[in-house]
Amino acid sequence: MTKLFVSLLAALALAAPAYAQDRYPSKRLSWTIAFGPGGGNDIMSRTIISIIEKYKLYPESIVAENRAGGSGAAGWGYLFNQKGNPYHISSTSGSFITTPLQATTPWQPGSFTPVALLASDDLIIVVNGKSKIRTFKEFLAQAKAKSPSIGGMGAVNVDFIVPKLLSEKAGFKFEYVSFNKQGELTTAVLSSALDAMMVNPGEVLGLLQSGDLRALAYSGKKTPKALGDIPTFGEAGYELGISMPRGLVLPPGVPREAQQWWIDTVKKIVETPEWKAYIEKQLLTENVLYGEEFRAYLQKTQSTFADILKKQGAIK
Repeated sequence: MTKLFVSLLAALALAAPAYAQDRYPSKRLSWTIAFGPGGGNDIMSRTIISIIEKYKLYPESIVAENRAGGSGAAGWGYLFNQKGNPYHISSTSGSFITTPLQATTPWQPGSFTPVALLASDDLIIVVNGKSKIRTFKEFLAQAKAKSPSIGGMGAVNVDFIVPKLLSEKAGFKFEYVSFNKQGELTTAVLSSALDAMMVNPGEVLGLLQSGDLRALAYSGKKTPKALGDIPTFGEAGYELGISMPRGLVLPPGVPREAQQWWIDTVKKIVETPEWKAYIEKQLLTENVLYGEEFRAYLQKTQSTFADILKKQGAIK
């Protein structure tokens, strides 16, 4: 009995160093960005990566790759196929919820291992800075006279849901044009190929300040000071109550240890001055939920979006 006990202790002693060496994380991390460079998803991911690297929160290298296509389906489909692999991660956006509603995907928002909801993102409706339309009231009047073309990121995304609800409430029709890359969407408005676009204000703040673009109204509850005196949709009489959740997810079925490591790490990230500056600069609303609370939030939000899109006839 004594010999067996000693043998077990010896085996454990030999195994301990190997376990410590392989303890998560110990390999290069692959960070999937489901949209092209320059958009809100890309900006958030690269901001978090820069914070992680500055504070040496991840012991190995991090490789970020933009995998645009299918309103996020390509990137999140790639992540979904890394089942059980904790060395892959991705950021979420509104398309993470809406894409599975209008396309056949093998995954749903709840399929992934949830890390954290980090912020809520609202939109502005924007026109070319040279446009004769100077106010939201003028835009609505023009839209009722002639259906405008409005661009956004993703085919059935928050960028589509917001103007769709607005058009129903305000009484006008429009043509929606979807993009996978923010740069191409912005160029379309600047070249007057589009009449307007829905966009996260932080992505075009510089162009607003230079006068190349003009913001008309904000979809959130209170207009940020950086956007001037433009009204919220609610103030104009069209309360919508729609925001875009931004967060982090791992592939399905990763070890609990890896999920908890990321939850603990995100708690450090959101306390840094760099993260606070990002939230302020991008005009976001900090809204943090961890683990299973984030999964429940995603599922509830998807249910809400599905009801809206069904009522609008956008999905069956």
